[in-house]
Amino acid sequence: MQSFRTELENPIVEKDIIDLEKKIKLFRDGQIPDEKFRSLRLARGIYGQRQPGVQMIRIKLPFGKMTFAQAKRIADISDEYATSNLHLTTRQDVQIHFVSLDRTPELWSKLEEESITIREACGNTVRNITASDQAGIDPLEPFDVTPYAHAAFAYFLRNPICQDMGRKFKIAFSSSERDTAFTFIHDIGAVPKVKYENGKEIRGFKVMLGGGLGAQPYLAHVAHEFLEADQLIPYIENVLRVFDRHGERASRGKARLKFLIQKIGLPEFNRLVEEEKLALKNHRVPVDAENWPVPELPAAYTPVPAYSIKNPLQYELWKKTNVFEQKQEGYFGAYVRVSLGDIPSHTTRELIDRLKPVAADDIRVTVNQGLLFRYIRPQHLPYFFSVLESLGLSAPGFDSVADVTACPGTDTCNLAISSSTGIAAALEEVVDNEFPELLENTDIKIKISGCMNSCGQHSMAGIGFHGSSLKSGTNVVPALQVCLGGGVLGDGLGRVSDKVIKIPSRRGPQALRLLLKDYEAFKEPKERYHEYFERKGNKYFYELLKPLADLTDVKAGELVDWGKQEKFATAIGVGECAGVVIDLVQTLLYEGEEKLDWALQALEEGAYADGIYHIYSSFIQTAKALLLGEQVACNTQTGILRDFDKHFTAEGRFDLFTNLSEATLQINKNAPGAEFAWAYLGQARDFYQWATEFRKAQKAKEAVPALQS
Repeated sequence: MQSFRTELENPIVEKDIIDLEKKIKLFRDGQIPDEKFRSLRLARGIYGQRQPGVQMIRIKLPFGKMTFAQAKRIADISDEYATSNLHLTTRQDVQIHFVSLDRTPELWSKLEEESITIREACGNTVRNITASDQAGIDPLEPFDVTPYAHAAFAYFLRNPICQDMGRKFKIAFSSSERDTAFTFIHDIGAVPKVKYENGKEIRGFKVMLGGGLGAQPYLAHVAHEFLEADQLIPYIENVLRVFDRHGERASRGKARLKFLIQKIGLPEFNRLVEEEKLALKNHRVPVDAENWPVPELPAAYTPVPAYSIKNPLQYELWKKTNVFEQKQEGYFGAYVRVSLGDIPSHTTRELIDRLKPVAADDIRVTVNQGLLFRYIRPQHLPYFFSVLESLGLSAPGFDSVADVTACPGTDTCNLAISSSTGIAAALEEVVDNEFPELLENTDIKIKISGCMNSCGQHSMAGIGFHGSSLKSGTNVVPALQVCLGGGVLGDGLGRVSDKVIKIPSRRGPQALRLLLKDYEAFKEPKERYHEYFERKGNKYFYELLKPLADLTDVKAGELVDWGKQEKFATAIGVGECAGVVIDLVQTLLYEGEEKLDWALQALEEGAYADGIYHIYSSFIQTAKALLLGEQVACNTQTGILRDFDKHFTAEGRFDLFTNLSEATLQINKNAPGAEFAWAYLGQARDFYQWATEFRKAQKAKEAVPALQS
């Protein structure tokens, strides 16, 4: 593995990248176990693919924002390190695929030259913070949520409280009560609100808590009807601290925040959140939203190259479906429908170069895998369309029935069961060719995932599918689970789709035809699709689609999945949507020592709250190491402390403190000041020293029988 030099201005980022390079070398040399290394690389946006030996790199774009220079840099990176393709995701990230692990530090360094990070894009961290793509230009917004979303991103990036949680954590900001960021499916969702006191405007948020999709979707609870804006980040930190301490860690499938709230109840969860307040380093985090930078806007009389529009009728339809008037008078936003979220790098560069004169330097990746260009003057719309037309990106019907959302599925993902991209393309073709009138329908959303985990958000779709399989005699048939009736209700409320029936994947287009024709024939005036589903009921749709589930006469072609040539067979790998439980004692002890080093550095810099959390984490990791050395299964952090006192303190094997739980949990009973921080560090160092001596004696005893034999 060749080393490289970084020349970054940010020493924290530079240290991070050099550390990754060192850890890769240690892993290659067999000095870091595979499971531990997996957790480490995931937290740096490096995700194992279905194909062995290569990685998917997830590039973290807060609220989906890219400048022209950043978009071009990502395109260049994909050319140099990946497959010359950019995949836009439902979390407003960009992913590139088939990257060599050894080249990831160099790749990251080149991204950071344009202030682009991959840090915490995967793993048990706060994932990319999403927001409505129209934030800042939405005619219905009470205020621009962009500065608040960015402040949350900056606050929690590299924050000690959320580096190694039991599972991932997702946050979304909607620009208005239309809730186009889907706050109801997030761990924390924020909808902007304004109230007035004594004639003064006060900004705040309706806060949603504990939503999530996955195999078991949950709708979020209302945590606050109105929380003042500068209290939002401290509230999120409180929630993260509770989730980190009390969240499930042994069973990955039950480790999301929604399951913790379900387990202990919302009142108890809220009590624990209140209990954490004393330990916060900030009880209010003001955001300077008034001075949020506005991108340079195109001039009114910007000259454009000569152009022509080949399809004037499509241009008119495109204006109706892909263009909207901003709240800023005289400007328009224009959406680009990107099929399956895949856009070649050369197309990306040409798109930017040609549109740069007529759009603001602020591109947004949308939650349905498209792009939004902003601040376009009306006289420039024809030229804008002509550029899209020449690049094959002028499809109308953005966010309509025809604009299908799909995860990568079996193309690259370990967990996918059957193809999502192949069937998505086939369904888009059905709508474009057979139901052109639905290009203006933005009520029904079609979303597809390769498995039940809902990366394609099928659980909230009007018409959703997820990959599955069926047995037909000795054959395995690629299948789709049909889910219907999901949707956005607005203001933090939504509806989860119902599972209806499972059908062979190749019959997906037939199912879509039946569903759309049925809706057109029997809906009531202005009846939305989820309302129609509720009125008709699950059984009605089951009977409608039942003939497609009949496996008595499966054709040979139905044994081959979309986009494949070979006969279908299920081949599910190990998922990496979050890190795994580390089960090696020495690795945990090493982590305990590392966290003490980080704590000392933080305390010397006066960052007492950060240092205290590193100290707390060292206590936990060290106790967990000794428990695992005793073959005691570990789960939540509070459970680890409780089990340590049961197996060590109560049995007289540990007397450094009266009670390890009480010593460790001083964290939420003291404000983060210098006196407590240094005393707490001293206690953690004593505990770590005791633990290493205990482990050394334990290993010596284990070695004696081996020598005698």
